Amino acid sequence: MSIVYALLSVSIVSLISLAGVFTLSLSVERLREYLFILVSFAVGALFGDAFLHLIPEAFDTMGSLDSVSLWVLVGIGFFFVLEKFFHWTHEHEAEHEGHIHPVGYLNLVSDGLHNFIDGMVIALSYFVSPVTGFATTVAVILHEIPQEISDFGILIHSGFSTKKALFWNLISACLAIVGAVFVVLLGGNATFLELLTRYALPVTAGGFIYIAGSDLVPHLHMKNRTIEALIQFVAIGLGVFLMVTLTWLE
Repeated sequence: MSIVYALLSVSIVSLISLAGVFTLSLSVERLREYLFILVSFAVGALFGDAFLHLIPEAFDTMGSLDSVSLWVLVGIGFFFVLEKFFHWTHEHEAEHEGHIHPVGYLNLVSDGLHNFIDGMVIALSYFVSPVTGFATTVAVILHEIPQEISDFGILIHSGFSTKKALFWNLISACLAIVGAVFVVLLGGNATFLELLTRYALPVTAGGFIYIAGSDLVPHLHMKNRTIEALIQFVAIGLGVFLMVTLTWLE
């Protein structure tokens, strides 16, 4: 029964990726006009998630600040190389309608890894007890709502159409199901899973830091009007505040 609960829970968590469905009624022009707000929110959410959740969790697992810092740097380096690869792959493509900026693919990779970890954590918690599993699921859901909204904004910013952004965000979110199945197949082997998440957490944090700092923040500087800067500041603050609030609920 725990397996059924775990798979049902990760399926519900995955569906949260469709949070951007409310934008389907908006025209492309209207959506892009206010896109900088979503990107600003994404900056706050990514930085907040990395520094307030992933890195502290990694420290709890590793127990060494030096080790965590090293693997965060490994994550930043990995996503730098990955972005270079995407740039090389698309360097012969002309800038045209439908051209996807590499940051979209980077976000899918980093968030997919994050979702995979969430799926493992949820499934493993159900092996402890149904109550623990349910509590973990609620915590992940609260965490995923702002995260998925920011991910959707990043995909739109990267050049995905609204429908494609929803589709690929859902595919990335479904890696939570893969993570849960992975745990089930291992029979809840906590030792192996702890070893896996020990390194995946700081690498994912490094990915979030890289995406927010190198790709999204420079985009925000393209908006120079005072009112736009104030809106950006508020949106970034909201993203961070939501992540702070989630630490109080954990």
